[in-house]
Amino acid sequence: MRELVVLGTASQVPTRQRNQNGYVLRWDSEGILFDPGEGSQRQMLCAGVSAHDLTRICVTHFHGDHSLGLAGVIQRINLDRVPHPVTAHYPASGQHFFDRLRHATAYHETADLREAPVSGDGPLAATAHLTLSAALLSHPVESYGYRLDEPDGRRLLPERLAAHGITGPDIGRLQREGSLDGVDVAEVSEARPGQSFAFIMDTRLCPAVPALAEGCDLLVIESTFLDEDLALATDYGHLTAGQAATVARDAGVRHLVLTHFSQRYTDPAPFAEQARAAGFTAELTVAEDLMRIPVPKRR
Repeated sequence: MRELVVLGTASQVPTRQRNQNGYVLRWDSEGILFDPGEGSQRQMLCAGVSAHDLTRICVTHFHGDHSLGLAGVIQRINLDRVPHPVTAHYPASGQHFFDRLRHATAYHETADLREAPVSGDGPLAATAHLTLSAALLSHPVESYGYRLDEPDGRRLLPERLAAHGITGPDIGRLQREGSLDGVDVAEVSEARPGQSFAFIMDTRLCPAVPALAEGCDLLVIESTFLDEDLALATDYGHLTAGQAATVARDAGVRHLVLTHFSQRYTDPAPFAEQARAAGFTAELTVAEDLMRIPVPKRR
């Protein structure tokens, strides 16, 4: 299963329709919680996401709407006795904030919560199935965007396997060893590009924004303001809908998710209108709380 579960879409303060930030990316065996704002634990319950689903937590920065939910989520991970390690990534400069949130109240620690502070651009974690990396954004406090990349692979083609008489356990041997009885794996397969996901929250336009977005299958990006409030967006370190969509257009993003909306706007329609006016023609979602957004099928 590869999908984004939207817990909240408001910036700064919740509204009657929108909870503060929060997003869970389900990616095969990984469950990554991004920027849990206040109320995220309850939103997880409403969205059908359990503490046991989480393997990582990624915090972009330590403004309250992106991190105040950490205290409740961490305590829930311990209360539910999550049996596997959960790794937390967050700006190293905010270690004192993380410490306060982790130990905000008394509780019994039972879980293996591993701290992995981010101190610069580059890979944070790598497995056989994915690489998680970070890049520094431009905001009044230190803020990082995150990107997940699946390595390229190959898709075996049944008709070619059958033509070479390769069946049963021999298929697994061919995959592991790369060749079998003179047949190379490339002869019975085709290239399978890896999928990618990026998460870009509070930032002005800066070099990291298009770099994180480049070629993404699914891009989740803030669009706090509409284009007519560009001056406000720049002053406060945010993007407009048109800016976010222009980045996505130029980066070749396949599915764009706009979120993190200022409470000054009550109608979400103009965000989609301005994204389309910027020339973004691929799949577009103006996020709403408790949405489930699938990662696009492979190219």
